[in-house]
Amino acid sequence: MKQINMYLASQSPRRRELLTQIGVEFSVLSVDVEEQQQVGELAPDYVSRLARDKAQAGVAALINAHATQVNMNTAAEYVVLGADTIVVYAGQVLEKPVDEADSIRMLSLLSGHEHEVMTAVALADSTRCWVELVTTQVQFREISRSEMQDYWRTGEPSDKAGSYAIQGLAGKFVSHLSGSYSAVVGLPLMQTEQLIQAFKAEQNK
Repeated sequence: MKQINMYLASQSPRRRELLTQIGVEFSVLSVDVEEQQQVGELAPDYVSRLARDKAQAGVAALINAHATQVNMNTAAEYVVLGADTIVVYAGQVLEKPVDEADSIRMLSLLSGHEHEVMTAVALADSTRCWVELVTTQVQFREISRSEMQDYWRTGEPSDKAGSYAIQGLAGKFVSHLSGSYSAVVGLPLMQTEQLIQAFKAEQNK
C-alpha cells in the first residue's frame, strides 16, 4: 500500500481542528486562489470550483517545490484537500462583509429566514480531483438591529461568509438546522472521511 502524504490547502483554524477531529494526519499548505464568483456562475458551481482550485493549486505547489526530487509517480502520492464554504440566501451568495453596514445588510436578509450553507470538499493528486458538495439548511430566528450591531462589535463576523460563525456567538441565532453542522463550520466530517477513504482505495489499486 502506498504511503499517502495528506495536505490541507487552507489556513482556516476551524478546518484544521475538524480534520484533526477525525484522526487525519496532515500538513498545512498556503495557496493563493482568487475567490470571485463569475458572471452567470451558480452558487453550487462557484463553491465547487473554489474547492477544486485550492486543491489543485496545492498539488501544483508541491510538485514545483519537489521538482528536483520526485517524479510524477511519486508526486501522485501527495494528496491535497481543498475546501470552501459559502452562505446563500434566495440564490444570492453572501460573501465576507466589508464593513458593519454590509454585515447588518446580510444579517437582515438572514433574520427570520432560512438560508443555505454550501461547503465543497476537493481531494486532488497530480492526475485526479474529486469534489463533494454538501448543502445544509439553516433557519435563523428574528435578530434585532441592536443585536446585529453588538455582534459586529465582537469582531467575530468580520471574516466569515454570510457575516456569522455558527460555532461562535451566532449559534444563538439558529432556530433550526437540517444537514451537516460541521459543514456549516467549514468541513463536513462524514463526507470528508468517506471521500478520503475512497480516494485512498482508488489510489492503492
